[in-house]
Amino acid sequence: MSKLGKWILYLVTDASFRKERSRIDFLTKTVGSAIRGGVSVVQYREKHLPTKKMVEEAKVLRELCRSNRVLFLVNDRIDVALAVDADGVHLGQDDMPVPIARRLLSGKKVIGLTVHNEKELREAERLGVDYVSFAPVFATPTKPDHQEPMGVEKLKKLVSIAKVPAVAIGGINIDNVEQVFRTGVDGVCVVSAIMGAPNPEEATRRLLERCGNG
Repeated sequence: MSKLGKWILYLVTDASFRKERSRIDFLTKTVGSAIRGGVSVVQYREKHLPTKKMVEEAKVLRELCRSNRVLFLVNDRIDVALAVDADGVHLGQDDMPVPIARRLLSGKKVIGLTVHNEKELREAERLGVDYVSFAPVFATPTKPDHQEPMGVEKLKKLVSIAKVPAVAIGGINIDNVEQVFRTGVDGVCVVSAIMGAPNPEEATRRLLERCGNG
């Protein structure tokens, strides 16, 4: 994937799966376990915390990823990404416009964009994003307001015409990750399959095995 390296498994964080632990303890231990298991990318996603708290959490995760040579991205928040020197950002269709994001970030930073159809894919390519994330493949409780799931066949078609690296997200788990990876995507993104697993490291290894990379 050019400057992105080889992506197989991409973790998106979600602290809502924590139980008795503090947020930062849960995030650090879960992400650390996933990194040991073999995740290629970590995206810090948080929608509701005050900015100061987000920076505190993102900084810890950024250092964890840096020390393990794992790419670290921040969802939506360019200010947070800049504050912690993240490797880049992942944007949604209603977030900061890509040209402005590119202006604010250095040329070496990664910018990814969520797309749902061919029209959005072509626009993302025109804007020069580093990668796209096709979403959602399946229904997912971690983002209940998502658009109608595209399914594997539509995903396969979009992957076949994409001119930039592509990952897929939305309801991907141990039972369907293999069929999603067979569509030709460069990587698969998971949330609950790792963040909600009793043993995140083992869950990561099993997912990679299903992708033929165990």
